[in-house]
Amino acid sequence: MTNLFRSVFLAFIAVSFFTTVSVAAEKGSIQSRTTQLKEEVIQLNRDLFELEESILHPANTQVAVFLSVNTKETFILDSVEIKIDGRIATTYLYRESELKALAKGGVQRLYIGNISTGPHKISAVFNGQGSNDRYFRRDKTFSFEKTDKSKFIELTIGDSRKLNEPEFSLKEWQ
Repeated sequence: MTNLFRSVFLAFIAVSFFTTVSVAAEKGSIQSRTTQLKEEVIQLNRDLFELEESILHPANTQVAVFLSVNTKETFILDSVEIKIDGRIATTYLYRESELKALAKGGVQRLYIGNISTGPHKISAVFNGQGSNDRYFRRDKTFSFEKTDKSKFIELTIGDSRKLNEPEFSLKEWQ
């Protein structure tokens, strides 16, 4: 009886061991398959985003506007309003966390859209608080020629070297 009991017990342990190993292997393959599927979904999402960008904003009509802030303490940005050819393209209100990111060298894409080739005018209205708690509202206008290639324009807020005031500029990226 003891040998029979021992044999049954050993058989039970062996079956339990192999079942545990096969379940663990199956679980490992499920986890690896799940990880693989997640990676495929991320890649598919990236591909769809690129396709959407190329369909909605083809390179021959695309214009993008970016903002960078290179000012220490002469200006705290509240909002920006962008107009292209007199029509409002976008407006943006800033939170403190966004201003911190811009102050650390971040560049924000304010607008991306489509325009026809030819001459255009972009204007930006900057609102914020300057030194001595003085409120600023500055307009800056920039004329540019849209060709059959993408056009990238940067709005920059910087410190004036001569005055204790912010300096606003628009330039075209080459």
